[in-house]
Amino acid sequence: MAGILVYTAPTRGHLYPLVPTLETLLERGHDLFVHTAGAEVRTLRELGCEARPLADTVEFAIRNDWQHIEPEEALHSLLLYLVDRGSAEAEDLQRAIEVHQPDLLVVDIHAFGALACAETCGLPWASWSATLLPFPAPGIPPFGLGLPRSSGALGAVKNWAKANSVQKAYDQALPQFNALRESLGASPLNHLLNWPTIPPRLLYFTAEPFEYPRQWPESVRLIGPGNWEPFPELLDLEEDSRPLVLVSCSTEFQNDGHLAGEVLEALSREKVRVLVTTASVDPEAFSPPPNNARVVRFAAHGPLIAKAACVVCPGGMGLVQKSLSAGVPVLAVPFGRDQIEVARRIENLKAGVSLPASRMTPSLLCQGVHRAMECRRGAVEVQLAFRQCGGAQAAADLLEEMLPPLV
Repeated sequence: MAGILVYTAPTRGHLYPLVPTLETLLERGHDLFVHTAGAEVRTLRELGCEARPLADTVEFAIRNDWQHIEPEEALHSLLLYLVDRGSAEAEDLQRAIEVHQPDLLVVDIHAFGALACAETCGLPWASWSATLLPFPAPGIPPFGLGLPRSSGALGAVKNWAKANSVQKAYDQALPQFNALRESLGASPLNHLLNWPTIPPRLLYFTAEPFEYPRQWPESVRLIGPGNWEPFPELLDLEEDSRPLVLVSCSTEFQNDGHLAGEVLEALSREKVRVLVTTASVDPEAFSPPPNNARVVRFAAHGPLIAKAACVVCPGGMGLVQKSLSAGVPVLAVPFGRDQIEVARRIENLKAGVSLPASRMTPSLLCQGVHRAMECRRGAVEVQLAFRQCGGAQAAADLLEEMLPPLV
């Protein structure tokens, strides 16, 4: 069978949705070489992958987009972070290719340097994304602003004007992006927004109608969420008739810990149970919690979501799609990154509600939780749509199609 080299960005949220596909490829007899964040190496080895940590210059590159209040400044900071680690990614991936001699490369769409290396190394390759991406199309709101869909001539004009603004925001980092690509032998792009169309095949871990329906590029294949998590100790929840509200901070730090604190205060007198997973935030910051609440750093979300009446989170794709896959509505409080777009889609589908972080108060959070609990029907409709997707089996099929003959 084939040897497949997988190169991820140094974030759990990009790796975990891919794991069901990796497990499927292992079951089919392929050898998997995975270069990823050091903390995930042991887990992947236990699954049967040959896993190695990313180079320190990649994994520990400094990211500070969360420090910026203005969205355009945060975007520029994020893009420069992705560019700045690019040369180290390319060197790291090239060394991995020499060691493993793979038949196929699979590279994270957010690893700009690794993408350029994959383009120019001469091997078959593909990419994947576990977050929403910009794919401009008629009738689709410009990406990154969380705008509602608009119709008619006036709506088209507004979208055009906003789209130009978004393109200019991305293109502030275009000179650095193209300099990286040209230094690695790859062709420059006219606009940075076009970068998701670079791979010959892109596995997009979402599905319509959560993602806006449109005419997709031939290279892009929507396969649905990749719901997976490692094996931490399961929390033993006592039987209780009160609705369970699951609250989670972001896995990758973005200074959103006060969301947990505000929700704990908001729901302290409500007839609900609250469980908070703080992830990148120290749980001791919320000690002691209210009598109806429990705070831990990590927990297996899947079993908890199955018991939850509502999930409250900043709007990361992983937890949102995992919740909707279980038919559980979401209150999204977006802080940055693609979360405002995720929150907009939740509201569009009536699968929950959103509340901007800038407007977050205990009173509005309490109202938001109760409103979200009433959105179970919309969440179930998304759940049923997700079930129609091909998932890991389809993703594995698509990657096997990329393999050279006789492998």
